[in-house]
Amino acid sequence: MPTFADIDLSALLPFIAVGFGAQVVDGALGMAFGVICNTLLVAVIGLPPARASANVHIVETFTTAVSGISHALHGNIDKKLFLRLLVPGVIGGVTGAYVLTNIDAATVKPFVLAYLVAIGVYLLIRGLLFPPKTQKPRVVEPLGLIGGFMDAAGGGGWGPIVTSNLLVQGVEPRKVVGTVNSVEFFLTATVSAAFIYHLGLRDFATATVGLLIGGVLAAPLGAFMAKRIPTKVMLVLVGIVLTVTSTYGFVRAVLM
Repeated sequence: MPTFADIDLSALLPFIAVGFGAQVVDGALGMAFGVICNTLLVAVIGLPPARASANVHIVETFTTAVSGISHALHGNIDKKLFLRLLVPGVIGGVTGAYVLTNIDAATVKPFVLAYLVAIGVYLLIRGLLFPPKTQKPRVVEPLGLIGGFMDAAGGGGWGPIVTSNLLVQGVEPRKVVGTVNSVEFFLTATVSAAFIYHLGLRDFATATVGLLIGGVLAAPLGAFMAKRIPTKVMLVLVGIVLTVTSTYGFVRAVLM
């Protein structure tokens, strides 16, 4: 496994840029770090889907730990909702990691990008329809299972899928963001372990370190933007960016 001294700065820069851009949006929205990272890693940088998803989840293990602790300290976690999401989310994540690591990258790539296009369109629509009325959620466990599976198989999607659907069902936004982010730590830790088990630790250093550096540098900017840009506007912007980028990657993957 390469050491930090062996990492080439020029090779690190693209991953720093991806981590920075994704964290700016995630810091302002409370979602989409994984989706944006995976979109750029697969569609722009050209990483295999399993490798991209694995790197994203390793980085998110650190970022979601800090986020989860912060939300717990501020009382933003709904304990009942947390438990209802935790088990199905982890099961879905492990299943998604297994499926992705056992399918040829060239075969799965168009499907992963098509999924990301769908997420982009969904976020765009979600932004235009925001905000919903407040009420108790009816569908939780299946949402956690699907969100966990698609998060691992697509390299991102837990936040957009679970958070957006809970908001659509009318759950209090503060509780949704805090609870979903807290569950995400356990999801990303489990999925990362599953990817490392199937893929090993080789070649993870450059991408992981780059994404971490970019994410840390962008965190203050994302927090600043969260106070200045309305959530509705950010959701629409994320939807547009993801749809355009993923569509480009999808067309390129199908034609090549």
